Amino acid sequence: MSIDLVGFLGVVMVAYLVPGPDFLVVLRSATEHPSKGRAAGLGAQAGLCVHMLAAATGLSLIAARSPMVYDAIKLLGAAYLVYLGVRTVLAARRAAREQSAGQAKPAGPEDGPAPEDPATADPVRGRWRSGFTQGFLTNVLNPKAALFFISILPQFVNGDGSMTRQIFFLGTLDVLIGIVYWLALVAVATRLRALLARPRFRHRWELTTGWLFIGIGIGVATIA
Repeated sequence: MSIDLVGFLGVVMVAYLVPGPDFLVVLRSATEHPSKGRAAGLGAQAGLCVHMLAAATGLSLIAARSPMVYDAIKLLGAAYLVYLGVRTVLAARRAAREQSAGQAKPAGPEDGPAPEDPATADPVRGRWRSGFTQGFLTNVLNPKAALFFISILPQFVNGDGSMTRQIFFLGTLDVLIGIVYWLALVAVATRLRALLARPRFRHRWELTTGWLFIGIGIGVATIA
């Protein structure tokens, strides 16, 4: 089995270095908590595994040749990105209002403790589940990831060998490279947490990432 590994690795590294939806999801998750960022990265790579399996079995080729299937995947992915963006923007505005209200009326003993949110009763599990789900859905609903496996990846395989085996080999290599890249990004993004702990910076960061999600989602939906 003769594979152009050098060329393939170059293309993969460029693909990871160019920011996209996965990059934004992992970066934002990492600034919330390192474990959530790692979970988002692993979720994105799990989504990539789905595309790899689909390409190996020929499902993604069928999807690529069917405009209706491609458009459906594209619109689902776009809708999910817009959903993440709207939720982020609304959460940022709600936090700003609560902070303003807290400054106007200091909390007293009569206010009592804040009620426990059932969704955050287990913060560790909740962070992992939320991060992994966001990373997975963002990647698996990205039609460009599927097209990578059926249009770009086959250019680096040897036609004399088993294409399925080579797709699995190159796909697995892609996934492993991505895991290392996302973990490195999380380590860098974690250093931003001290800055984002300041309410003003945190508010601006949330609004910026929220609108970026919305913009990317609209771009995905409208691009040909």
